[in-house]
Amino acid sequence: MQMEGLETTILTGLGSEKMMMALNATQPGHTVPTHSHPHEQVGMVYAGKARLQIGDEERIVSKGDFFYIPSSTPHSDTCISDEPFIMLDIFYPVRKDFIKKLENK
Repeated sequence: MQMEGLETTILTGLGSEKMMMALNATQPGHTVPTHSHPHEQVGMVYAGKARLQIGDEERIVSKGDFFYIPSSTPHSDTCISDEPFIMLDIFYPVRKDFIKKLENK
C-alpha cells in the first residue's frame, strides 16, 4: 500500500497461498485514513502504540494486542507513540491490490 507515513512489507501471499501476511508500519505522527476492503483482517501489534478505529469502536492498542477487522468494515489507525506503530496483519483472501502495486513499481 502506497501512502505517506505507511510502509508495507508483504511476507506471504505472493505464491499460491489463500491468505496474505504483511507488516504495516505507521510512522509517528501519521494516520492511515479510514478505508475498507472486502478482505477479512486479523492482526497483532508488533510494536508502538496507536488509536485504532474499527467501525464504531475506537481503542488504544499497543505491543501484544490482537484485533479483528471484518470484511468491508471501515477502519483507520493513528500512531500515538514516538516509535512506528507496527502491525502484523493477516488478510483473507490475498490482497491482489497489494500485489498489483508491487508489480507496478
